[in-house]
Amino acid sequence: MRIVSLLPSTTEILFAVGAGDQVVGVTFECDHPPAARQRRIVSTSALPATDDPAEIDRLVSERMAAGEDLYHLDRGALSDLDADLVVTQDLCAVCAVDVTEVADALAYLACRAEVLTIDPHRLAEVIDSVRVLGAATGTGERADELATALTDRLAGITDAVAGADPVPTLLLEWTEPPFAPGHWVPDMIDAAGGVSVLGAAGQPSTRTSWAEVAAGRPAVVVSAPCGFDLAGSRRLTEQLVATGALPAGVPVWAVDANASFARPGPRLVDGVAALAGILHPDRCGPPDPGLATRVA
Repeated sequence: MRIVSLLPSTTEILFAVGAGDQVVGVTFECDHPPAARQRRIVSTSALPATDDPAEIDRLVSERMAAGEDLYHLDRGALSDLDADLVVTQDLCAVCAVDVTEVADALAYLACRAEVLTIDPHRLAEVIDSVRVLGAATGTGERADELATALTDRLAGITDAVAGADPVPTLLLEWTEPPFAPGHWVPDMIDAAGGVSVLGAAGQPSTRTSWAEVAAGRPAVVVSAPCGFDLAGSRRLTEQLVATGALPAGVPVWAVDANASFARPGPRLVDGVAALAGILHPDRCGPPDPGLATRVA
């Protein structure tokens, strides 16, 4: 089988279940595991390069309102790769190429590849997607083993924090403007012994305000700006702290959003472990410094 993966999370899963040798095409964001970088890139960003969160939000909002694509799909590369399976999503137009654009491209190219849409909204569905990809690629046994291991590890974390007072937690998926978390992130907070003061599990992340942030009365703030690693997250978080927008006296942490929060793959469980270390270090020990660092 020849597979094109248009999501960093599914690329990670495919390699983890033993289907990495079948992956022939990926996106410019597919960087884990490192071997994914050796595959041909078929999708790139249509946005100009900038690390300014307010500018990124402005550009994304303008292009979405105008109905413009945020990604370039290389139809020539897609044709050259002669894929049997294309893995995509219909969850978030900001996160990756939309499934309708993929379907249009395949029809234009007269390509008969099967399109598999992976759209997990909750943490349990992320783990289920491991099994779905395993079944689609003939790696079902390894996929079942991975899904079971992830479930068992999650259970160990929830057992460790059981009985502790839930910590009111604000996790920001964007910093300027602030975005409250959605989809699987509130589930992660719950599993780590917290309670999400804004946002709803299974729903999209939402634009909020600093007044609503203050009204939520968080005991901890975790900054996880989508698309940024730990170094980038820390930089944006330090800038945010300097503005004075966050509630005074509340601990503020920066985390590696790309690795363990924004991408619905196996490493979300690492994110749960990091959150548990932030919220309940007495029970779980401090978080992995490679995933989380305290900023204020």
